[in-house]
Amino acid sequence: MILSVLAVSCSHDELVAPSSVLKGAAQSADATASRDSNLALGNPSGAVADPYYYWNYLVVKPQYTMSYHRDRGTPNWVSWHLSSAWLGSTPRQDNFAADNTLPTGWYRVQATSYSGSGFDRGHQCPSADRTGSVADNSATFLMSNMVPQAPRNNQQTWAGLENYCRTLVDAGNELYLICGSYGKGGTGSAGPLSTLDNGHVTVPNRLWKVIVVLPNGTDDASRVTTSTRVIAINTPNDNSLLTTWGSYRTTVDAIEQATGYDLLSAVSASVQSVVEARTDNGPTQ
Repeated sequence: MILSVLAVSCSHDELVAPSSVLKGAAQSADATASRDSNLALGNPSGAVADPYYYWNYLVVKPQYTMSYHRDRGTPNWVSWHLSSAWLGSTPRQDNFAADNTLPTGWYRVQATSYSGSGFDRGHQCPSADRTGSVADNSATFLMSNMVPQAPRNNQQTWAGLENYCRTLVDAGNELYLICGSYGKGGTGSAGPLSTLDNGHVTVPNRLWKVIVVLPNGTDDASRVTTSTRVIAINTPNDNSLLTTWGSYRTTVDAIEQATGYDLLSAVSASVQSVVEARTDNGPTQ
């Protein structure tokens, strides 16, 4: 489905170490882990790689896939795969930059567009999820992979979830992650704002993320069953929220209702009906 009004997304201007650093040891790739399609579980909004669809423009990069909204200056959603095959020893590059691959004539959000706003440059696909090479890590610092995110949300709540995801990978799992947001207007460290950069960047009101956890393997969409762990969270873009990400767990169904997206559409309908209606109650660390 192509939506006329789409939203934006998650993650952060994160100060988060790669899991290998967090564990104090070199990351050793699981022998069965591989780099699989970032869109293997479906295209949530039916995004199209045609500039005519400026509100739902498909961007495919080796490191992640997204739907981008020209007039919001942010992605609607970003989808990526995470396994130990994506992780290495490459340090955080911190080379924030405009995405010059966007269509000619489109406004390109700059590295300085969020300056002084009280909002972080919120990574969607985190830099610590792409430490296999300098090119992989640098791709996460493109401004097309950012949304304005309240610092407490970004640096504590979302950072905790991202770190937890990498512990699941360390345990021999691969993950499929989709994050996005909806609404307009958040509260950063300098107070509430609806837009930044002279109206070129929309501040989202809520941020959500869906994580599908599978043991390393192949033919991933078909391996999602009614017992597969699916974590869904939905947080306010507010600098006073709780730091415990588990406090914001919800259902995929609720996120779909709020956004109009069709998440996990590549998974069988019978499995979707079960896992999308369930609120995760598993461990959070």
